[in-house]
Amino acid sequence: MDLAPEQVAFVIAGAVAGGIVNGLTGFGTAITAMGLWLYAIPPTVAASLAIICSTVSQFQTLHLIWRQILWRRVLTFVLPGLFGVPIGTYLLPLIEPRFFRLGIGAFLVVYSSYVLLRKGLIESGWGGKPADGMVGFGGGILGGLTGLSGVLPVVWVDIRGWNKEQRRAVVQSFNIAILSLALVSHAVSGLLDRDVLIAAAIALPGTIGGAWFGAFLYRRLHDRGYQRVVMVLLFISGAGLIWTSR
Repeated sequence: MDLAPEQVAFVIAGAVAGGIVNGLTGFGTAITAMGLWLYAIPPTVAASLAIICSTVSQFQTLHLIWRQILWRRVLTFVLPGLFGVPIGTYLLPLIEPRFFRLGIGAFLVVYSSYVLLRKGLIESGWGGKPADGMVGFGGGILGGLTGLSGVLPVVWVDIRGWNKEQRRAVVQSFNIAILSLALVSHAVSGLLDRDVLIAAAIALPGTIGGAWFGAFLYRRLHDRGYQRVVMVLLFISGAGLIWTSR
């Protein structure tokens, strides 16, 4: 894959933006960068690139939430999610990219708009651990499919009403586990080809620098500010996915 200068610019811009968002929120490389990357590289290359950059960003900022991790809670999400990853990887060549982006984009726009307009927080324990496990399973499928493993857990921890540290501990721990397996799954499936490696070499410096800056901003946010930042980013990402699907 030979990239023109404007394509390289899109890859770098997506990597920096995704890194900042990931460092700030603990997720979001894929949903932030994908809208830019899909202008420059094929969907299958963009999906694998999102997984690579997300995994690097997650490990880079792990120290921010290490002491906040409640392992029993996290494993309730992670273990079912691990079973979902190979299903998502299998579905990748079978999914129509345009309709998939439209569906995810519409969901993100509607939910984030609702959260930004509502007053106060929701604190729901509905479904208990079985519901947490189903969310993890769905997140695993999305992780193997496109690297969007954090979308469902982010929405779910908002519904649970946990604080900033609790939310990030669950979402980031989940993403590290799911995306690491997704990366292995893509490698075994032969998806990490020369085109992906070229794109990764271009993107990773921007991802690393962006994640460092995002982590710097994270330390300065309170709970409500963190929630609003997350939802604004989800809204922008959803709108971007819809725009690229036209």
